[in-house]
Amino acid sequence: MIGFTHYLILSTILFGIGMYGVLSKRNAVAVLMSVEIMLNAVNINFVAISRFINSEPGVGQLFAIFVIVVAAAEVAVGLALIITIYKQKKSVNLDDFDLLKW
Repeated sequence: MIGFTHYLILSTILFGIGMYGVLSKRNAVAVLMSVEIMLNAVNINFVAISRFINSEPGVGQLFAIFVIVVAAAEVAVGLALIITIYKQKKSVNLDDFDLLKW
């Protein structure tokens, strides 16, 4: 039987993979995908805690849906910024993003 600790272990592994991607990748699209993996790991935690801890039914799912909505907005803005910067720099390498430097 799959228990609470299994969900927490899965979430921890996914969050670690996402953190590794954010810290090691230099491609902006890969970094956005890694952030999404981290947000999905948090969603797994919300749903698992809501399921296994005696709380109001659906609270964890409600928070997960809120995180999904915020993540969708973040991806839309992030991809718009990446496309705009790609048109100027012809690269999506994070080392080339020096627009805010003097």
